[in-house]
Amino acid sequence: MSEKLKNALVEAINDEYKARATYRAVINTFGEIRPFINIVEAEGRHVEALLPLFAKYNIAVPEDDWDTRIEIPSSILDACMLGVEDEIENAEMYDRLLEATTDYPDVQAVLKRLQRASKENHLPAFQRCVERGGAQGKGLGNGRGDGRGNGRGQGQGQGRGRCSK
Repeated sequence: MSEKLKNALVEAINDEYKARATYRAVINTFGEIRPFINIVEAEGRHVEALLPLFAKYNIAVPEDDWDTRIEIPSSILDACMLGVEDEIENAEMYDRLLEATTDYPDVQAVLKRLQRASKENHLPAFQRCVERGGAQGKGLGNGRGDGRGNGRGQGQGQGRGRCSK
């Protein structure tokens, strides 16, 4: 196990911890709003996807103390804009981490999946939130879906699926 691998995995999990804590704080402050209720669960799955790599390469899992380290945005719109910024930075971080882990195909596979979820699922969801001015659409239901647009939302439900890892 290289120091590069250790640093890459620690950076990745800390970034996922930070995102999860931020989105939890938004939910705790503004209520169970989309896209945060969907993406906070995905961030938890991202953490879970990284944990087996820590075990395999015998790397200590850093403590998740991010709930005490984040600042809560002042509005839903600010939270959505922060989500856009964070997901762009997340995708860029994974570009760096992929370069640093070329000797580990298993790590590469996980990092690519996490990056893809950030770019293709989370970022567009936050961009839509910004486009709405942070306003919650009416009749959106719970937003749960099968990942193919077949959701159970009511009214104008978009049926956005969860990011799967």
